[in-house]
Amino acid sequence: MFGYRLLADPRLNKGTAFTEDERSAFRLHGLLPPTVVSIDEQVTRRLQAFREFHTDLERYAFLRDLQDTNETLYYALLGRHVEELLPIVYTPTVGAGCASFSRLFRKPRGVFLSIPHRSRIREILANPQFDKTEVIVVTDGERILGLGDQGAGGMGIPIGKLALYTACGGISPATALPILLDVGTDNEENLKDPLYIGWRHKRVRGEEYDTFVAEFIAAVKERWPHVLLQWEDFAKGNATRLLDQYRDALCSFNDDIQGTAAVATGALLAAINVTGEAMQNQRIAVLGAGSAGCGIAKLLMEAMIDAGLSPQDAASRFYMVDKDGLITDGTNDLASFQRPFVQKREALTHWNLGNPSRISLLDVIYNAKPTALIGVSAQAGAFTESVVRGMARHNKRPIIFPLSNPVSCAEANPADIEIWSEGRAVIGAGSPFPPLKRNGHVFPVDQTNNSYIFPGVGLGAIATRASRITDTMFMAAAKALADMSPARSDPNANLLPRVTQLRDVAIAVAIAVGKQACAEGLTEGVTVDTVEAAVRARMWWPRYLSYVPANAEQSAA
Repeated sequence: MFGYRLLADPRLNKGTAFTEDERSAFRLHGLLPPTVVSIDEQVTRRLQAFREFHTDLERYAFLRDLQDTNETLYYALLGRHVEELLPIVYTPTVGAGCASFSRLFRKPRGVFLSIPHRSRIREILANPQFDKTEVIVVTDGERILGLGDQGAGGMGIPIGKLALYTACGGISPATALPILLDVGTDNEENLKDPLYIGWRHKRVRGEEYDTFVAEFIAAVKERWPHVLLQWEDFAKGNATRLLDQYRDALCSFNDDIQGTAAVATGALLAAINVTGEAMQNQRIAVLGAGSAGCGIAKLLMEAMIDAGLSPQDAASRFYMVDKDGLITDGTNDLASFQRPFVQKREALTHWNLGNPSRISLLDVIYNAKPTALIGVSAQAGAFTESVVRGMARHNKRPIIFPLSNPVSCAEANPADIEIWSEGRAVIGAGSPFPPLKRNGHVFPVDQTNNSYIFPGVGLGAIATRASRITDTMFMAAAKALADMSPARSDPNANLLPRVTQLRDVAIAVAIAVGKQACAEGLTEGVTVDTVEAAVRARMWWPRYLSYVPANAEQSAA
């Protein structure tokens, strides 16, 4: 590969960092300015350009262009300035990137598999460009963050997630493949938009949808028998059932369900070091009883069982509130994943209720007196002043986690929670927020974000060639994260490590996950004693390699 072809390949391009010898060997003289610079100088130049944009969406587009031009430089920039760039590459700006995906589309990245081309799935995946694939993030674009159906624009999520697999988890970008299952969209704005790049059709559902997904999974298994597949941003009706259907068919997990559960569990395990209230004494209210909320409750329930509670007692300590109020044994149309957390109406007869036909979140706060409140509802402002003050009234240190993202969907602003709780709340947010002033000091808001979990889970699974991913592996990930909490040694410190430590977190999580996989007999070629070495050996770092032409005669031609 020579000349413009080399410069056009984002995996191989080094731009102005090509040496004099490389420029001669690969016919690059004249195609680049004469000055040879280091990757450090390139990072400085790109960071300066990034900071000169006026909006986050412009910054997002700039970084996506850099990723499609020079991947090594992109990851060097992201890795060195992760705290500043993470909110652009990932939440919250990735949501705006998905909504504007058709307008921002410039160069192809990943794979779009659409219903009209279903007969070509194997042909498309057979492209030699994808030979090294080890990890896939796939979405159908129906439930992008809290923004809903984005159709083909949902591709921004797999691209962003895999960027963090590389930046935080050390997974080589050459082995990462984002995939969008384009089954249409019910987003009328997309369907009417002349610039929309996806299949212009109402979203396909039912048997045709299931058959398409089954064909995709069969093709993936045939092409990459040991691949790790992450389900991402599927709607409530599909997320849990697809995970249950395919979790034993190939190494896969759903980050919205299991990753969110693990980071929430890890943060809550860290929070009890601050509150002093043992796990078995927690009472937890969850606003948002979909797959993500129930996934959190399920893993937290296992933590309570580990702490000594019976399954029945542990389940009774959860209060799941959905759009129709508290889920009880009188709630209609319950999903299977909601049933373990149903409250019995007869046990609530002593509650003081404003409207017995619909038990609100505020009713739960004042009657159940939960110690922790978690939000995954995508309902902006749902944690009202009355709700937060109610939590503070019943708890010396209430745990309050508004986890919905992007920022526009957060249940509360941490600054408001700080005021309403009189500075006593233990706060974790799903999106980045400005720091708080606490006791005269600047106190960063913990971003209780899946980026603390999924890169390490993926790294651990790939390094150990795990055949499947279990809930106990996610519990191991949550405990590994909790073990790294600054609050373990200082109750006045943050619950989670700084974002700048995400690589260290990923390594710790990967080792814990790998060891748990070994204990369950799910690994290949590694033992508990060799997991750490296997994990560290798989870490990719963004640095330029020296290039020498494979054929000296060609370089001279």
